Amino acid sequence: MSKGRLIVLTGPSGVGKGTLLSSLLHRHPELSLSTSMTTRKPRPTEIDGKNYYFVNRPEFERKVAQGELLEWAEFAENLYGTPRKPVEAMIQSGKWVILEIELEGARQIRKSFPSALRIFIAPPSMDELESRIRGRAQDSEDAIARRLLRARSEVNAAKEFDIQIVNDDFEKALSQIEKALFETVPAMC
Repeated sequence: MSKGRLIVLTGPSGVGKGTLLSSLLHRHPELSLSTSMTTRKPRPTEIDGKNYYFVNRPEFERKVAQGELLEWAEFAENLYGTPRKPVEAMIQSGKWVILEIELEGARQIRKSFPSALRIFIAPPSMDELESRIRGRAQDSEDAIARRLLRARSEVNAAKEFDIQIVNDDFEKALSQIEKALFETVPAMC
């Protein structure tokens, strides 16, 4: 049986990590994406159990208290986390599992899974990141300001990660992720 592997993909909101991840999973269907849990309301195109597990705050807090999450963090007034059992089961069965998570969660994973490959996706500039966030037309001015403030501190933490990739050219960034996964780092336990 092949060795399972945990891969953490992090970067500020609006940096394009979701789009990169979608293309990566399309090109490499052998990779598995962990489904996160959140207390935020679903966006119109999101499906419970596929994009996220959508739960209320008391249920999420109960799961934290019972140790049912690998990591969790609060972002933009909502809680996000990774259910422990499904990820551990996939890794034990030999699958490579990707977590798309926020900075605090990635820091928690560094402690609980030190062998995880941690990749940080950075914007080409803060101006470009702001343009991308505004282009989504999903957030109020207050939410945009909060996301940008948070993004500045996240970008400053990029050096905490094994690999930093600037998403200034989509195909180049995707190629760099593939190289990190399949060429430069040995399989992890």
